[in-house]
Amino acid sequence: MKMFVYGLREYDERVFFDTFSKQYGIDFDSCGEKPTLENAHLAEGCQAINILTAPVDKAMIDRYYDMGIRCIMTRTIGYDHIDYVYAREKGIGVLNITYSPATVADYTVMMILLGIRKFKYIRLRAAVQDYTLEGKLACELGNLTVGIVGTGRIGACLARELTGFGCRMLAYDPFPKEELRDIVEYTDMDRLLRESDVITLHAPATQENYHILDAQAFAKMRPGTGLVNCARGPLVDSEAMIDAIESGHLGFACLDTVENEFGMYYYNRMGEPLNNPQLAILNSHPNVITTPHMAFYTREAVSDMVENSIIGILDHFGQLRR
Repeated sequence: MKMFVYGLREYDERVFFDTFSKQYGIDFDSCGEKPTLENAHLAEGCQAINILTAPVDKAMIDRYYDMGIRCIMTRTIGYDHIDYVYAREKGIGVLNITYSPATVADYTVMMILLGIRKFKYIRLRAAVQDYTLEGKLACELGNLTVGIVGTGRIGACLARELTGFGCRMLAYDPFPKEELRDIVEYTDMDRLLRESDVITLHAPATQENYHILDAQAFAKMRPGTGLVNCARGPLVDSEAMIDAIESGHLGFACLDTVENEFGMYYYNRMGEPLNNPQLAILNSHPNVITTPHMAFYTREAVSDMVENSIIGILDHFGQLRR
């Protein structure tokens, strides 16, 4: 059994791939580049490819199918970067992984606190030696209502972590978790938008969830509401969010992910023009914090991502040693 690993990072993933490939008995070759039609030939002789968040379209799927690839594993929770419907029609399995939900939940708590405490504005003023207090008055998280959109593994973990702050929590999910009903109040999306002081997103990027926060959704929020997105960029209409920020209606936005980030995040683009004008506008605002889709990035999560990607591939082919 052999796989080809695209986008392998030598500085953190290599040690885990070397360790777990020996432990589970799978061979692999690798490169540091994302998968493309031009480098698809590198996976010749393999039964599976192992990728990160690089787009895999119909043309690439056809190419890999012709080479004998029957499994595409992504070392991420989200898999919307793969045309998975077409892949499955071709007979190629599309798999994703799980890792500890605490890594993103912890990061979300940090982002909420950075937003409500106006951290970016404080740092900008301190950088020019303005140590005054005016304009920096904040509030305590325990006195706020946090709206959690999506209570899967990460959203549920976040809810449990937030209990320590004593804040009121509303939640929206098509599939409520009974075990969370003692700490969150499940409600509809409209009420969550109207009553929350901070809204945090933990939903997958499905067709149904595309732009779940659009202009109409922002208009339903109370003035000054904050937004945290540590999930997927397409959940938020960037133009509508920018309008809400510039009108003063949206109090802050802390974004670990944005629309159109493929080919940008995880790469060194220093000195290059970026084909994402919305990101440039967002970064220009003192009440917006962006980070390059790295809420997941802990040693524990990287280890989980590598190990679970190998387990998933072997299990798909019925070769997992129990």
